Amino acid sequence: MSHPNRERADKILDVAGELLLRMGYRKVAIDDIAKAVGIGKGTVYLHWRTKERLFQALMLRESANLTDEILDGIRADPSGVLPHRMVPASFVATRRTPLVMALLVGNADLFGTLGGEELQAQQLAVVEKHEQMMRERGLVRSDIPNLSYALRSATLGFYFIDTVVPEFGDIELDAKAAALAHVIKAAFEPPGEPDPEAVAATAAELIAALEDLASGYRRGIYAHDPTTVPG
Repeated sequence: MSHPNRERADKILDVAGELLLRMGYRKVAIDDIAKAVGIGKGTVYLHWRTKERLFQALMLRESANLTDEILDGIRADPSGVLPHRMVPASFVATRRTPLVMALLVGNADLFGTLGGEELQAQQLAVVEKHEQMMRERGLVRSDIPNLSYALRSATLGFYFIDTVVPEFGDIELDAKAAALAHVIKAAFEPPGEPDPEAVAATAAELIAALEDLASGYRRGIYAHDPTTVPG
């Protein structure tokens, strides 16, 4: 059930996100959030009964918005499901969403004990479905051993490289995405033009899967207990 005062809930989440990035999960208290919003501590608990639940709701909202952005791109152009389009688009969207990026790279100082396992499990299921559709329809090469491992390893390197090689931080995000697109296309896609029918069918199925994912996220955002998401 959604909480009746959604505008206030959104304001709480906005402030919680700002404080989380600035202070880290361990240091942010409900009192800090309430004072920044200009409400009492008890009012925050009307929306989410614990600090952990509040921040889980925040990550659900961030993930839903990110999923919607990816969905918009595929709806506008179904060829966006091709690996050299889908992977860089997800990369750019994630890099522009600081909280999701921090969760992805496992920033323990930022998130403390705030678990992201459920979110990551849902996202992984969609990724695996996408990879399976591409294999079945010939949109990725069939001669690569451990394709899923290879594809994700190549992709994740672009997310983590700046944390271990800081000098690459000066490269513009779009330039990084272009480099990622080149690597993915050259290494994982078969030569020639993809079958338009295979592209359209994959886009339709992936859109449905992403819509379900985004819907599941949103059902939990304003619930008093975001870990209990109605089916």
